[in-house]
Amino acid sequence: MNEITIATHNGNFHADDVFSIAALTNIFPTFKLIRTRDLELIGKADIVIDVGGEYDADAGRFDHHQRGGAGARENGIPYSSFGLIWQKYGLEICGGNQDVANSVDAGLVSTIDAIDCGHVEGVPTGISLSQTISMFNPTWQEDMHVDTCFDEAVVFASHVLTRFIASSSGGISAKTIVAEAIENAEDPRVIVLEKYIPWKRTVHALSQEALYMIYPSQSGQWRIQTVPVEPGSFEDRKPLPAAWAGLADKELQDVTGIADAMFCHNGLFIAGSESFESTMKMAAMALAE
Repeated sequence: MNEITIATHNGNFHADDVFSIAALTNIFPTFKLIRTRDLELIGKADIVIDVGGEYDADAGRFDHHQRGGAGARENGIPYSSFGLIWQKYGLEICGGNQDVANSVDAGLVSTIDAIDCGHVEGVPTGISLSQTISMFNPTWQEDMHVDTCFDEAVVFASHVLTRFIASSSGGISAKTIVAEAIENAEDPRVIVLEKYIPWKRTVHALSQEALYMIYPSQSGQWRIQTVPVEPGSFEDRKPLPAAWAGLADKELQDVTGIADAMFCHNGLFIAGSESFESTMKMAAMALAE
């Protein structure tokens, strides 16, 4: 198979064209990239991104600047070139997992699309990935070729996209495991995980009774963590006992009577001990308060 040619516009770049190229590196191990606005060169390219005034996925044309744009999602966010590329290749990039592809679109792709298209409603404020990518462009004080800066931005975007896919995949896989832990819990107020995985959204979606999560730490000890009233809240459904606040080692062991108790955060949302059995005792004491 001959090496394909991918074209995008030259000059200053933005997150949509950078992430589009980053995404395509997952589909095409090698390709020739040209950055141009020469219509003759654009017409000969196999895939054209963010330039050319045409959207036709079957023909490999992924621009959104033409009159009428290139469509929008059900939530009103229009597609930029990155969104158009993701519509065609996202599922393949995510290994055929539609849930992961949808998650990446919702959390990453659609935000970049919204900013690029000026659709600011519902877009988080603060420094965005789109702004970060723009800062890869050379400033007027720098003697750097813009194409070199573009290549650097693509490498950065590739890392971000890879980690975003991994994070989305991990979160989706965790939902099944947490749901099984909730179903199998001996006491619905205490949910035990065999390893730490993201749990908050699943617990809030599936259990109104859960108060404490028990799981092993990366260092081998065990933790008890309170369930907040909602994801992101600092208010807990049931805090740990007030007498434990800020205590560690012998002080906490004296108060609890648990020989291997290790610590309790002053905020009463997390505590730990050396063993699973002792951490379950902490849960029983917290429930009895």
